[in-house]
Amino acid sequence: MTGPLDGIKIFDLTRVLAGPSCVQILGDLGADVIKVERPGAGDDTRKFGPPFVRDKDGNETSESGYYLAANRNKRSLTLELASEEGQALARQMIAKCDVLVENFKVGNLAKYGLSYDDLKDDFSGLIYCSITGFGQTGPLAELPGYDFMAQGMGGLMSITGPKDGEPHRVGVPIADLTAGLWAAIAINAALRHQAVTGRGQHLDISLLDTQVATLSIQGLNYLSSGETPELLGNAHPNIVPYQVFPTTDGNIIVAVGNDAQFKRFAAFIGVPELAENNEFATNERRVRNRDKLTLILNDIMAQKSSQHWLEGLESIKVSCGPINRIDQVFENEQVLARDMKIQMDHPLSTEPVNLIGNPIKMSATPATYRRPPPTMGEHTDDVLSDLLGLHDDELASLKERGVI
Repeated sequence: MTGPLDGIKIFDLTRVLAGPSCVQILGDLGADVIKVERPGAGDDTRKFGPPFVRDKDGNETSESGYYLAANRNKRSLTLELASEEGQALARQMIAKCDVLVENFKVGNLAKYGLSYDDLKDDFSGLIYCSITGFGQTGPLAELPGYDFMAQGMGGLMSITGPKDGEPHRVGVPIADLTAGLWAAIAINAALRHQAVTGRGQHLDISLLDTQVATLSIQGLNYLSSGETPELLGNAHPNIVPYQVFPTTDGNIIVAVGNDAQFKRFAAFIGVPELAENNEFATNERRVRNRDKLTLILNDIMAQKSSQHWLEGLESIKVSCGPINRIDQVFENEQVLARDMKIQMDHPLSTEPVNLIGNPIKMSATPATYRRPPPTMGEHTDDVLSDLLGLHDDELASLKERGVI
């Protein structure tokens, strides 16, 4: 057994990031993923670079780092869905699969006879997951959706960025990645339902919905009070001090989680009286008086080095940490010990490529890394012969006609 989803077949009609990241999770957990790409074009992200994978001579190939981020443990099949033959082949393969995942604009797959309504009667056990910008219903359903738009419309940018500054997007496509996570959760739940009842269903996941869900405590702060959260920079809306502080040689994070910790923190930095001050003695008072307290703490923390504060605060069990650059992240001993940096052989490179590991750690059925991100159409012949029993002459004929 190669994972908890061993034996599950996924027909993957996704591209870019939200869909591929969802399906990569399923592949890491053992599912057999068939990534369907248009002949001669493929997933747009293959060209989202630089950087690109380099070949043995140091030349850039057609595979970008962006593409590598979300496409391991998949078999790539090129198939022209605009042709009737391509559509017929797709339906034959779907009949062999447990799950179909797609992120086309609402209604676009109906052009090829591959919408949920087109398939649900013939494939009653099929789990059909659609990932879109705004979902299958509502006034915006037919609009294209992108991560940046979801971060803006979903409120995330309004609470991300320096106080009194401009709103910022998060440094990674967090709306795409979050939608991919929710889709993977939904698919696993639907697989349980399928196993019990034998029935499939339509899963409707949108970037905007999942971004709104991610507002979490900030969303509830508004819904509970009617007060709109504002930009706070690196500060926490409900806990103080819980933010970045300057030091003589950089910046560090300090996260004081309760009043007992604040008392220890105040004593260590040389101002124990702060913990007795009525304005700062409780977290509620510190939140209400955050600006005044922050000015005091910034002045104190800026007088000594990051190492002084990190070592001292750790010794009194007050949470703190460095702000690592990404190169430092992948050199961190804890990150390496947890196998969050992995290497896989790649057909276009003589050297193994570096990838980010799966964070799911399971004692009995761990994630596995069986296939590197595939080149476009790398497994077309294998998939069609494996699933449909097509022979070499049939495959050659399909290629001549541009179907595959």
